[in-house]
Amino acid sequence: MWGYREAGNGGHILWAILLPVLAMTLWAVFATRNDPSRSGKTVVQTSGPIRLALEWTLFSCAFWALFQMGMPTLARIFILITAVHYLFSIDRLRWLLRQR
Repeated sequence: MWGYREAGNGGHILWAILLPVLAMTLWAVFATRNDPSRSGKTVVQTSGPIRLALEWTLFSCAFWALFQMGMPTLARIFILITAVHYLFSIDRLRWLLRQR
């Protein structure tokens, strides 16, 4: 949605497609081997802290995009739900931080 709104000169559709595809590709390709929340397989083996940083970066970008589009309430709800998810996934967070 952010790409669609922000792109100029007829690039709306292109950005609306490319940005989510980029995020999905990063999410799918860079993973920590044997991650219990995934299949355990990965294309590019990534350390746990790097994977966590990638997740937080993508979520932060989504938060920023919502806020920048004038949807601060939705942005705050999104980040709150994300934080609650991580609180309930504390075992996975600990596991990721131990993976080098």
